[in-house]
Amino acid sequence: MIYIGSDHAGFALKEFLTKYLAKKGVDFADLGPYRFDPQDDYPDFCIPVAEAVVKNKGAKGIVIGGSGNGEAIAANKVKGIRAAIVYDAFTAKKSREHNDANVIALRARGVPHKESLRLLKIWLSTSFSGGKHKRRIDKISRYER
Repeated sequence: MIYIGSDHAGFALKEFLTKYLAKKGVDFADLGPYRFDPQDDYPDFCIPVAEAVVKNKGAKGIVIGGSGNGEAIAANKVKGIRAAIVYDAFTAKKSREHNDANVIALRARGVPHKESLRLLKIWLSTSFSGGKHKRRIDKISRYER
């Protein structure tokens, strides 16, 4: 299951990505916003995405905003979330392989929708490599507790 949310800056990209996910038959839940509102706030959508990911083992999340920074910060406040800001193929791949990121943060401003989709596809198709990286993730999890 994939949970997705954005703010006003990420609304158009969210709509683009949800259409792609639906077309591909991917199981996802759109947590909003459901209409463009230039006054909305990213924590209202990104925190629920992160909470849903934590509650549903194996789930992943997508948070989208102007830069992806605030969205990642908000998601990372939820215990058990490892949200990574992805801005190129390298960060898409390594955030999964080395960091076992369960939430991807995408920026909507300055990046074509097709490029964001390409990065999302890389992120979704990359597995966690484990090994020494699991040891590091375990240290982060112990600190959270």
